[in-house]
Amino acid sequence: MKALEIGHIVAGPTAGLLLSSLGFEVIKIEKPNEGDIARRLPGSSSGTFPYLNWGKKSISLDILKDEGKEVFKKLLKTVDVLIDNLARGTLDKAGLGYEEIKKINPRIIYASLKAYSYGPYENRKSLDYPIEVHSGLAYMTGLKDKPMRLGASIVDIGAAMFAVIGIMQKLLEREKTGVGGIVDIGLFETAMFFVGQHISTYQVLGRPILPINEEGFAWGIYDFFDTKDKKVIFVAVTTDKQWTDFCKSLSLKICGEEKFKRNEDRYKNRGFLIPYLQNEIRKYTSDELVNIFDKNNIGYAILNKPWDLLQDPHASRKMVDVIFNDKEIKIPAPPIIKEIKNNKVPPLGESTYEILQELGYTDEEILKLKEKEVI
Repeated sequence: MKALEIGHIVAGPTAGLLLSSLGFEVIKIEKPNEGDIARRLPGSSSGTFPYLNWGKKSISLDILKDEGKEVFKKLLKTVDVLIDNLARGTLDKAGLGYEEIKKINPRIIYASLKAYSYGPYENRKSLDYPIEVHSGLAYMTGLKDKPMRLGASIVDIGAAMFAVIGIMQKLLEREKTGVGGIVDIGLFETAMFFVGQHISTYQVLGRPILPINEEGFAWGIYDFFDTKDKKVIFVAVTTDKQWTDFCKSLSLKICGEEKFKRNEDRYKNRGFLIPYLQNEIRKYTSDELVNIFDKNNIGYAILNKPWDLLQDPHASRKMVDVIFNDKEIKIPAPPIIKEIKNNKVPPLGESTYEILQELGYTDEEILKLKEKEVI
């Protein structure tokens, strides 16, 4: 199957990457001489483009010019899916909205990723972080007086995942009906689903709840601890059996005490329990704790920075060696990946000539399109 991606930065490109991972041929449409803005992001965002665009073909095409529209229309006839995360109305203003698109290709699945789904806010422009703020996700992530952004573009990525689920559903429908359809995904609606637990809890308790880092968790032992070798380990003991196993694994003297036997009791006595456990856990190195907890089936994690995963024996199994600017870098593969046909990050417009030839354009016609800066 084939997909066209008119996307930039994170949401659209993530949807394209996921389809590529499922075996789709993905053609990324980029503006001539500029390309996806993610190609030029500096500093801590400079790895965004290779992360989300390897394995795709790139065609440079100005779809707002008449000749570019004609190329775009020809492309639409050849694909199963169109991913669009331009500002709402961009394609409509160019005469290329969904109603026109389905006339060109009635079988196409049109996946629209916008800040807000159809409704009162459908024309608002926004981005991942403002959406986190609007949805309450930033409030729940930070402290009461200091909302905080998540450490990755979770809302963009989540919206792309929902888009791909919607695309799969529409493709199944198409098997029965023979026609495509529209998948309308909003970043806001995605974030709202993510905070659904807190919206539900507010109604169950009948009161507001604090941000998760102030309200705390429902478990007595669900916390960070320092180790002997100055690393940090998170320990999760959520059941009473795990508590018994945890106590035995570290030979804790308080193991049999009644006030710690049940999770609700451990939760009530965290004021004593957590400092006590910190003193005990600090007696061990991180490697010793890993061995102890693995043997006793205790939930834990050593605090990592993302780049530490490059050396992690489990994580490295799911890394892809990607070619970016003639350099090989390792990038986490989507968990659903089917096969790797192409591990290259495409230079801007790399496949333009090839794709235009496949559409029936002659060398002379392609040259004219280039002279007019259509490609």
